[in-house]
Amino acid sequence: MSFQIFINMKIIERQYYIDEITKWLGKDLAIVLTGQRRVGKSCILKCLNDKLSKKGNVIFIDKEQRQFDNIRTYRDLNEYIDAHIVEGTHNYIMIDEVQDILEFERTIRSFYKEPNVDIIVTGSNAKMLSGELTTLIGGRYMEIYIQPLSFKEFIVFHHLENDATDALEKYIEFGGMPGLVQVGLDRESAAQYLSNIYDTTLLKDVVMRNQIRNADFLARLVQFLADNEGKLISATNISKYLKSTGDSLSPAVIINYQKMLCESYLMHKVCRYDIHGKRLFESNEKFYFEDQGIRNAIAGGKRDHDVEKIIEGVVYQHLVRLGYNVNIGQLQAGEIDFVCAKPSGQRAYVQVSYLIADDSTREREFGNLRKINDNYPKYVISMTPLVSRNDENGITHLGLKQFLTEGL
Repeated sequence: MSFQIFINMKIIERQYYIDEITKWLGKDLAIVLTGQRRVGKSCILKCLNDKLSKKGNVIFIDKEQRQFDNIRTYRDLNEYIDAHIVEGTHNYIMIDEVQDILEFERTIRSFYKEPNVDIIVTGSNAKMLSGELTTLIGGRYMEIYIQPLSFKEFIVFHHLENDATDALEKYIEFGGMPGLVQVGLDRESAAQYLSNIYDTTLLKDVVMRNQIRNADFLARLVQFLADNEGKLISATNISKYLKSTGDSLSPAVIINYQKMLCESYLMHKVCRYDIHGKRLFESNEKFYFEDQGIRNAIAGGKRDHDVEKIIEGVVYQHLVRLGYNVNIGQLQAGEIDFVCAKPSGQRAYVQVSYLIADDSTREREFGNLRKINDNYPKYVISMTPLVSRNDENGITHLGLKQFLTEGL
């Protein structure tokens, strides 16, 4: 999966993303790379810059660099592009953190259908895809969602052995933010680096973008969600809890704050799905963080009693990486951790457990899957040290490492 970073003068690439972007070039579509801050979008652009500069003229604008501070509005952006565009060759316009330019959508509308022009932009807030961009160009864009490093990428980036007993433990604890390769996996340094990413994301992509006045409450809400990752949560219950601690905010305000946090890609809301009734519930969701390392930094470390919810978050993110739309499965009596579906109609059910250490745990994890009366694949994923095997009802038991390296 493509990404560019220098380690002892060696470039490591996340080729999947480069290939995915390249296949949409030349199709009269604006290409929008989305994802949390520091997840690698900028480096992917720089890698593309190196490759595409051999094929044409690249106009590269990085809004996090001070030399581009004067580009504040779409008019400034148009003027800069007009001054650097080259007639008679293919032009690639690349804009990093495009949401920092006022009314950038107008520039995209002006240039994306120009002959011999491709536009690739990055953004750290999903809100930019739901407003003027969609309105002005009528959906003529391709969104490519960039995630933190997968486990296999994490091993490559940090020069770890796949079979090393501590490689998976490190991934669970530190997560997949690419910049950790420069910081190292020292617990204190990594926690400080991840906390800084969180602080910047919260400030720039949530507080400032949405002009939030009660930033202290927002931080407490994130802390609450980190402590309760993987648990069913309602805004009403959060409101009641906060009232007991001296804060008073309505469920509607809390829901709005949760939406803003999800728009920043800091976390994801996962809805409940009625397996038998085949419908989504509109309340009591779960929240999973984009990166478990950041979640652990917020929560104060990878604590032993958190390990199951952390593993659940790791599994959720990898299911998304595999292309699944993921919901929480609701049965009449019981719950399925994840109901996974692809647009092609492919479906799977997944239960997640830390260890299947006794018969009661085995019955809890496998028993709910047996209650589903269809023929879609069913899996239990755990860190139990065993090889993949099926029980009498065809439920596959996968080790977490096997799932993260081979998929379902």
